[in-house]
Amino acid sequence: MTASQDDKGEKKGPHPYLSGNFAPVQNIQALTPCSYTGNLPEELAGGEYVRNGGNPVLNETLGRDAHWFDGDGMLSGVSFRRAEHGGIQPEFVNQYILTDVYLSSKISPLLKTPILPSIATLVNPMSSLITILLRILRTITLVILSHLPGSQQAIRKISVANTAILYHDGRALATCESGPPMRIALPRLETVGWFNGRISEGEGSRHKGAGFGGTGLFSFMYEWATAHPRVDPSTKELLLYHSTFVPPYVSYSIVPSTYTTGGKLDPHATAPMLNKAVPGIKSAKMMHDFGVTRTHTIIMDLPLSLDPLNLAKNKPVVVYDPTSLSRFGIFPRYHPDQVRWFETNPCCIFHTANSWNSAANFFESDAVMPASETVNMLACRLTSASLVFSAGDLAAPTPTHSIPPDQQEEDQCRLYYYQFDLNTSHGVNHIIHQWALSAITFEFPSLRDSASMSAAKYIYGCSVSDASFGAALGRAVKIDALVKIDVETLIERGKRNPPQQIKGCVDTRSMAKILATNDPEDPIEVFKMPEGWYAQESRFVPRANGKREDDGWILSYVFDESQLGNDGECLPNAKSELWIIDARNMKDVMARVNLPQRVPYGLHGNWFSEEEIVGQRPIERLRTMPSINRLEKAASPAWMAWLATRNAAEVYLQ
Repeated sequence: MTASQDDKGEKKGPHPYLSGNFAPVQNIQALTPCSYTGNLPEELAGGEYVRNGGNPVLNETLGRDAHWFDGDGMLSGVSFRRAEHGGIQPEFVNQYILTDVYLSSKISPLLKTPILPSIATLVNPMSSLITILLRILRTITLVILSHLPGSQQAIRKISVANTAILYHDGRALATCESGPPMRIALPRLETVGWFNGRISEGEGSRHKGAGFGGTGLFSFMYEWATAHPRVDPSTKELLLYHSTFVPPYVSYSIVPSTYTTGGKLDPHATAPMLNKAVPGIKSAKMMHDFGVTRTHTIIMDLPLSLDPLNLAKNKPVVVYDPTSLSRFGIFPRYHPDQVRWFETNPCCIFHTANSWNSAANFFESDAVMPASETVNMLACRLTSASLVFSAGDLAAPTPTHSIPPDQQEEDQCRLYYYQFDLNTSHGVNHIIHQWALSAITFEFPSLRDSASMSAAKYIYGCSVSDASFGAALGRAVKIDALVKIDVETLIERGKRNPPQQIKGCVDTRSMAKILATNDPEDPIEVFKMPEGWYAQESRFVPRANGKREDDGWILSYVFDESQLGNDGECLPNAKSELWIIDARNMKDVMARVNLPQRVPYGLHGNWFSEEEIVGQRPIERLRTMPSINRLEKAASPAWMAWLATRNAAEVYLQ
């Protein structure tokens, strides 16, 4: 159990994101057969559901700063193995991702706190300049020590790869903003190596040419990639951006698919386009996601900065400015230099749900203007940065400047619709529509993969049923409602009868009213968890030869909190389940897989089909744990003296 702190640094009880089922697990399991109830859909056979999330390997020091987004990456998966005599045998597996930081932590037994500073330290308005500088200096010192004699693992990349996982071109890739993707081998979830946009470590062959980041002084920073790359379901291209602390602040890459289903490289594949600058961004930002259509890309320059230079201005590293504007940069897929910026009220967006192209008619001076090309985007829009602070058990700071009346909004997080006009004849960059589709809290969006970058009808996500968004932020946010929204219907309804721009909402019902309805045509359907049960982000698996977009199932890890003790901590034998829910009616649980241990509430997951698992690229070697062998060289007194010095430094920095 880890205690959180109040503003004076005094312990005030268990940290909400390091206790209960948020607490890390240290038990690692190879593929382990699981029992289940119900009927497993045949479409799951040979596939695997995997979820990523932070799981601190060093968690001994009570009272330390901690944040939900911290922690070493841990993958938790359920593989649906085809049984020898027919049927499906689910098997659970979980593995730490063997990043440089994780490996260095494991072979440094004197360390008691994570190598990297907590996000909570960086965002806390009460953190003094000296505190932040000391935390950063500690990290730098530990990184330098890892490169000196006596280390078995040098820290060359600081990513913990703890945020999401996706599949592209024969590789499963775990992601995090502070480094390039890390290749993972399915279904055992073993770590292969860092992927640089051309090749992954561990694949055996070499590729000429620099990868993400290129060469030069800041190449280590330019290789940092978004935690939410996008894969075009038609072209199979991987699209991603790189957000850094130095100009041009954001660059952009496209990696083509080069590996054929026959296991050969495509000789006609184009070369990747790596680190092309996106002009127009003036400072470093906390940028977590973006939008991609079949022809255009959307970069979000929001008033949430993540800039070490803020320290020189006596500001926290992370600052949200509610008096500023949100800017959306839209450019043709292969031409970031042609970016156009659209401005609107301030907000935070951590996740986009879908983006697509269309043509639109709109009204101007009582006349219907001809159709023009538009870009549409659905996103989970927050009206403040409260989530950044609450996820670290911190109170959000009070704005130091008065917020203009037209920019004042209640604290909320809703599924929001934007439509951007690409017609250049107006002389201004115009946002045609910008309003919420529903009044309920909505986050962790997902959709059927084949429907992405097109006008998908359904978006799935997570919500809370018993509290407002603001009230939910007062505690660790737990998901007790999985939601399916018919966005096509609500967007059409909003265009017929437009709500107020920016602050308006198409469906104003509360969660209670939605749950009380029995309308089979309701555009919002909710799977309400049983009392005391909580879910995680869901992922959609399509039915073979399905006739509707929602013909399939959503998969989610769930946990029964009756397994918590009186102190709020999980009992030693607490276990989670994986539920397979009918996505058509959002009511029926088709099957429940009983896991051998619990899966902490985490971040993002994905479904990997049997075809993808079978079609992985060959692997020559995997990452493994180095042995702790410092004493093997102990013949020299100089070596012993150096080891003593190293140990003293690690004790001081523990």
